[in-house]
Amino acid sequence: MKLFFENLLRAVLYILGFIFLWLTMARILRKFLHFPAPAFLGHFLDSDLRRKIQPPDQLIQRSGIKPGQRVLEIGCGSGAFTTYVARAVGPDGVVEALDIQPDMLAQLKKKLSLPENSDLQNIYLHKASAYELPFEDESLDLAYMITVLAEIPDQEKALAEVNRVLRPGGILAVSEFFPDPDYPLSKTTARRGKEAGFEVEGVYGNLWTYTVRFKKPGTRRPTAR
Repeated sequence: MKLFFENLLRAVLYILGFIFLWLTMARILRKFLHFPAPAFLGHFLDSDLRRKIQPPDQLIQRSGIKPGQRVLEIGCGSGAFTTYVARAVGPDGVVEALDIQPDMLAQLKKKLSLPENSDLQNIYLHKASAYELPFEDESLDLAYMITVLAEIPDQEKALAEVNRVLRPGGILAVSEFFPDPDYPLSKTTARRGKEAGFEVEGVYGNLWTYTVRFKKPGTRRPTAR
């Protein structure tokens, strides 16, 4: 029995050491190379394992997503959370799902064609850059990014675009989780948002996974339908 636990402990330490080494190497590499998550990772990113790490209901609550909102997802990828948000905003709400990679959008489009998603008619796909959002000024209620902001080379420019398209009083929610190679501390994310003109409304979660929710200054106006 003692030998069993010794071997088990050794195996756990080996796995933890491998994970630590991988994260360290990945983060060093990302200091020099900036690119979005490759499309071949789409199936892993849109997996039950991913959603156990970052539960959709938790992210939706922390982000302030509510029924009837017009919501923008920047960096939707293969749609790990898109369908959950679409159901959260309901039939009176809209999800604008945006990604720069056509292969990721193709995976999401295929997902939306599945029978279990046939009820969702409120998701619109956009191939576009975070630097040039294809929406009118002050036309969105909420924008969110999940492990995306830190991947963007010019975060200042991207956040300025988000500020432009959000209504006064609109919400920006930025979520991160520790295993991501681009992971920033919550205080770093909060600082970036404040520098872009947003007010911090709340920081939720912990070191492992968190959401910083920002508010665009001004009085929220009713959504035009």
